[in-house]
Parts: sequence; C-alpha cells; structure tokens
Amino acid sequence: MNNKEIPLGEKEFLTVKEAAAYFNIGINKIREITDDDNCKCVLWVGRKRMIKRERFRKFLEESFSV
Repeated sequence: MNNKEIPLGEKEFLTVKEAAAYFNIGINKIREITDDDNCKCVLWVGRKRMIKRERFRKFLEESFSV
C-alpha cells in the first residue's frame, strides 16, 4: 500500500497533537476546551479524541481568548 500523508488543512478530523500544531495552541489547552460534554468540536472514537477541524476553527474565530 502507498501511504500518502494527507496535509492537515485537508483532514476533516485531527488528533489533539495535529490540532495543536495546526492551530498553534498547546495540547493541554485543546484538551481543556474539548473536555466539556457539550463541546461540538470533538468526536470521540472510543477513548480517542478527534478534533473537528472546521468547527474548532469557527470556535476559535468566535472566541475572544482561550
């Protein structure tokens, strides 16, 4: 199989580590934001936290500070 790496800007879902690199925010801050049960920016796959890239981007655009 040919493992082509998809650029972060084209992925729908990012791991916490990828989201930290993409948005230039610390891993702990992303975990803190997405720990809320009502957070619409996260998809849980078992115990794995996947960040919805576009929703998280919109959340950041609407936020005054994080």
